[in-house]
Order: sequence, then C-alpha cells, then structure tokens
Amino acid sequence: MTRTQWLLITTPIAIIIIGLLVLVLLPNKPAQRPSSPTYATIDNLIAVDAPFKNATVSSPLVISGTARGTWYFEASAPIELRDANGKVIAQGHIDANPPAGGDWMTEEFVPFKATLTFPKQPAGSTGTLVLHNDNPSGDPERQKELVVPVKF
Repeated sequence: MTRTQWLLITTPIAIIIIGLLVLVLLPNKPAQRPSSPTYATIDNLIAVDAPFKNATVSSPLVISGTARGTWYFEASAPIELRDANGKVIAQGHIDANPPAGGDWMTEEFVPFKATLTFPKQPAGSTGTLVLHNDNPSGDPERQKELVVPVKF
C-alpha cells in the first residue's frame, strides 16, 4: 500500500472518530436566546422574539417567542399592552404552539404567538407589553411577568 492510499483511507476514519468524540464529549445545553439588549427575556423561562425591546409597534401587533411549558396554563397565558400612563389599551393571551406531535405540558421551551389590536397612539409615545405567566393559584409568590418597552 502506498503512502497516498494509506492517507486516503485513514484520513476520513480519523475525521469520523474526532466528530463522534466531539458529539459525545460536548455538554448538551438547552436552546436559549443569545444575551442581547434587544431581546426581552427572563433567563431560562421566557424569551420574546418579536417585538424587540423599544421597537416601534403598530396595530395589529404580532407577538412571538418561546416560554417554558410551566409559563402556560391550558396552553395560554395573559398579555396586555399599556400606554405611557399604564392604561391597558389591549389585552389578550399568548397561545402555546408546540411543534407537530409536541405538547405544551412540558418543562421545555414551547413556541408561542399572539396578535393584539389596539387604538392608534400618538406618534413617538411609549408603552409596555406585559406578558404574565398564567397563575391559576393566585399565589403572588408564583406570579411572574416580563415587561417589554415599546414605542408607538
């Protein structure tokens, strides 16, 4: 066997072995959003993909992201949009949208989506989108919320 033939045989085998070692030895971490000043998150619990923090929004407002299954109750959780004075101008709920064959009743991240329709706001004014976990117990210690600042 020539040196070239030997390299042609052993090189792919070495690459496969190294690849398998990397897959086996690297820690398996859950998918999370990168830390970014634009994403609104509560670490390891909920992350909003849209709208970004301080985004200019208009009606209808589409909200999307992922949350742990524990954020929901019966596959939904309440949301509200407030103006600069804190007045609720729209409210609704996010709906869990697990992948095909998936389940929202999990401790893993489950995608969500919602749409809010609200009256026109003064240009340049600010507000907040508030996502609440669904807390049927009413226990204040279990209540969580993610506040996303927005502009109109």
